[in-house]
Amino acid sequence: MIAHSFNIVGNFVDISKKKIYYAEVVVSNGKIESITELGDVLANNVALAPINYLLPGFVDSHVHIESSMLVPTEFAKIAVTHGTVATVSDPHEIANVCGMEGVEFMIENGKEVNFKFNFGAPSCVPATIFETAGAALDSTQVKQLLEKPEIKYLSEMMNFPGVLYNDEEVMKKIAAAHALGKPVDGHAPGLRGDAAKQYIDAGISTDHECFTKEEALDKLGFGMKIIIREGSAAKNFEALIDLLHDYPERIMFCSDDKHPDSLVLGHVNQLCARAVAKGVNIFKVLQAACINPVEHYKLDVGLLKVGDDADFIIAEDLVDFKIKQTYINGELVAENGISFIKTKECTPINQFDCDEITAAQLEIAITDYPLEEGKIPVIEALEGQLITNKLLLEKTIDGDKLISNIATDVLKMVVVNRYHNAPVAKAFIKNFNLKQGAIASSVAHDSHNIVAVGVDDASLAAAINLVIKEKGGVSAVSNNKEFVLGLPVAGLMSAGDGYEVAKTYTAIDAFVKEELGSTLAAPFMTLSFMALLVIPHLKLSDKGLFDGDKFSFL
Repeated sequence: MIAHSFNIVGNFVDISKKKIYYAEVVVSNGKIESITELGDVLANNVALAPINYLLPGFVDSHVHIESSMLVPTEFAKIAVTHGTVATVSDPHEIANVCGMEGVEFMIENGKEVNFKFNFGAPSCVPATIFETAGAALDSTQVKQLLEKPEIKYLSEMMNFPGVLYNDEEVMKKIAAAHALGKPVDGHAPGLRGDAAKQYIDAGISTDHECFTKEEALDKLGFGMKIIIREGSAAKNFEALIDLLHDYPERIMFCSDDKHPDSLVLGHVNQLCARAVAKGVNIFKVLQAACINPVEHYKLDVGLLKVGDDADFIIAEDLVDFKIKQTYINGELVAENGISFIKTKECTPINQFDCDEITAAQLEIAITDYPLEEGKIPVIEALEGQLITNKLLLEKTIDGDKLISNIATDVLKMVVVNRYHNAPVAKAFIKNFNLKQGAIASSVAHDSHNIVAVGVDDASLAAAINLVIKEKGGVSAVSNNKEFVLGLPVAGLMSAGDGYEVAKTYTAIDAFVKEELGSTLAAPFMTLSFMALLVIPHLKLSDKGLFDGDKFSFL
């Protein structure tokens, strides 16, 4: 590591003292050597406007790097331009595809650049037994991961029924983390009351899945820390941000899942700006964005104190949080929106083995689909939420087949097993509002089979086959156009330049909205969660239509 030494002067934001003062910071060999107070910036004789603000770097307290469609090095290249110096990263997605090899890939790729990735040991691979994944991690393998210094915590325990019923494997994983002094992340959407208390009492310390303020207060009351999430699809900022007024030491910020176009626009800095605009005290905002993740996960990230690693940022103001410079270990890694992190060569790993499909394989016979009260169960996708509703709607028939209905926005959705040839799972979904064509993706939480929505079988087959040809990707087709972004790294990530990936993704996303007609803010991100069985109420895995409340197939 290059030794970096320099002096810098500005408005020093002292979060612990809740004070801002004019100061000189001396950096020597990548560490904070001294901080000398030069004057109170709140005094009348000191002009605030022309002077920069020095503060600790931002930390994303829960993110799946894979959802950015970028390998860690490329994620870092973009994130540093927004003042992010570290992430708490769950490699759950690639682990579901490639197992231990996938986790090792993320760790080693992250080491290629000057950025502080802090990975977790995935706790639920596969997430459920009701889907086909590419790998499984048992308690022995999870313990092996937790013993690695690069692994800072046990990733989100999605199997909350396993915790509540004391499943032996689940409890072994939690016990292994506790024995090593590493925290356990939670994932328990909608869990309240005694069940929430039992889950938390098992030693699970955080949750990023709260739907409502009342749910979060319930969990805070039982001792849990709450992570406010604002990703490309799932958002709970508006519902939870008022909690930061009263619980500043127990709230963190995260993106969870953020697509590349969204990452180019901003990161944790956006949440800080929104929180300040909501009237939250600046020191409470920065406590959540900078301090709490480092202290909770015991991260090797500097907090702008003497002796710390020189991980800090210079902001133009404390309102919009436009970042002028980002330093990690005393190295300037980004300045005025330009990243100094370079693209690294990457050898993809993957697990993808299925043949192209035909339109005939996507047909749904009336006799093959469940009916309730003469109607068909339909998944209702919800804007900004991972949760879905179960609707009972009128069926549309063509001969002896069930088909999409563009007029009522009840479209066919399918999931294709990407690990081996198998029958295609089929269902219907509402709120994608496609007027023509289809979209498909191999980013499909949590097992990452191919998920697709379309208006007709020919379009669906065409979109799916584009993904299969690339061994992973996102695609969109209309009556006369087709687009695909290949994701050869585990079918989840590109090996290319992050900004180019973002540009291509932006073009496909625009095509889906402008030409195909989708009204969703992030159609591909929403699509990626429609096979996520651990979030109620109705989802589709490669094995069939799944009722998340009964935890069984329809």
